[in-house]
Amino acid sequence: MWYWVKTSRFVRWLFPHFVWKMPAGERLVYLTFDDGPIPGVTDWVLEQLEQFQAKATFFCIGENVNRHRTVYDKIRAQGHSIGNHTQTHANGWKTDSSEYIQEFEDCQAQLDTKTTLFRPPYGKIRRSQRKQLEKLGTRIIMWDVLSADFDTQISPENCLENVLNNIEDGSIVIFHDSLKAEKNLRYALPRTLEFLQQKGFKAVALTQTCS
Repeated sequence: MWYWVKTSRFVRWLFPHFVWKMPAGERLVYLTFDDGPIPGVTDWVLEQLEQFQAKATFFCIGENVNRHRTVYDKIRAQGHSIGNHTQTHANGWKTDSSEYIQEFEDCQAQLDTKTTLFRPPYGKIRRSQRKQLEKLGTRIIMWDVLSADFDTQISPENCLENVLNNIEDGSIVIFHDSLKAEKNLRYALPRTLEFLQQKGFKAVALTQTCS
């Protein structure tokens, strides 16, 4: 499996319409969690964040919100930001644009809150889809650091190294509150939060007007 752990400046320059990273200068880091909510996994993530007084952004799948409303309500009650991750985890490269926008809107309806934050599953989205979403006032959030917790071929230690070796002021970091990522996540997340605390970083949620 091939992927960028650290998104290069060239890629960020090539696709300037996406939010890859936040401005540096305040020692802030933006932890994000994709694919939930999932009972057990998301609950544990919330416990870890609360323990370290950290806030994060959860890019939720609409179907999972519908199935696990109590867990979703807990995310909101604890003051974390909510983002749209489509209704069924749709791949933009393999989905007709009108169907993709419907995926976005169906997810929005499940979220019960008007979020402007959207992350395309797999990071795959067509130009036409991006333009339509932007007309709806959406900010497309990508990432600066990929933990690769979803990769079952890497060890939990490697997952942690992916984060600690690349995180910096303003980084947007991806984790996944999913069953597939759970083993790596349970090792890497608390150690990441401890590292941030020791280095004087603050983990905060993305705002609805981030740019």
